[in-house]
Amino acid sequence: MTFTDIFKSSFLENIAAVSLIDMVITIVLAFIIGLFIFFVYKKTYQGVMYSSSFGVTLIALTMITSQVILAVTSNVVLSLGMVGALSIVRFRTAIKEPLDIAFLFWSIAAGIILAAGMIPLALFGSIIIGVILLIFVNKKTYKNPYILVLSCNGYESEKSAMSFIQTNVEKCVIKSKSVQKGLNEINMEIRLKSENTDFINQLSTIQGVNSAVLVSYNGEYMG
Repeated sequence: MTFTDIFKSSFLENIAAVSLIDMVITIVLAFIIGLFIFFVYKKTYQGVMYSSSFGVTLIALTMITSQVILAVTSNVVLSLGMVGALSIVRFRTAIKEPLDIAFLFWSIAAGIILAAGMIPLALFGSIIIGVILLIFVNKKTYKNPYILVLSCNGYESEKSAMSFIQTNVEKCVIKSKSVQKGLNEINMEIRLKSENTDFINQLSTIQGVNSAVLVSYNGEYMG
């Protein structure tokens, strides 16, 4: 055994496993793609409260994934150990918006493809995905719906109120209806012909109508 064999270390041998140029190119491109994903997420977000930390997470996730894959592709033994290590990781953060899952998977996939050396696929694929999301998520071919809560006395007043509503709205769909002695309560989804909501005041003056409440909501509905 020579003096060199005594100080021989597999750790030192792995230092040059990935070239400095590959590391710099991968990390810089991962940051650029992650920044683009963050931009698309910010432009297409439709939730109630925007979380800037989630957007930063998308950038970090792209860069972290690219580094992990870059290390895995340079060492087969490391790849097996990485699979075992990641298999015990559990994420407890709840995903509130279904579209957020697509952004998370996009960041991970971009990092994997980029670190695998398929740079054109990572760049052009991300651009195409981003353009598609910007077009389809922000495109609205429907009018904003409203929920109308109507309370009236008996069938005759309900009939008069419904006739008035149908002449003043573009679309009316009854969602629920509860009837008890002397009181009918109806919840319906309506689409207005215009932004004018003054007809609600006129609806409340119809004989037998106790109250009429119009509520705007931003939920899941059919266009």
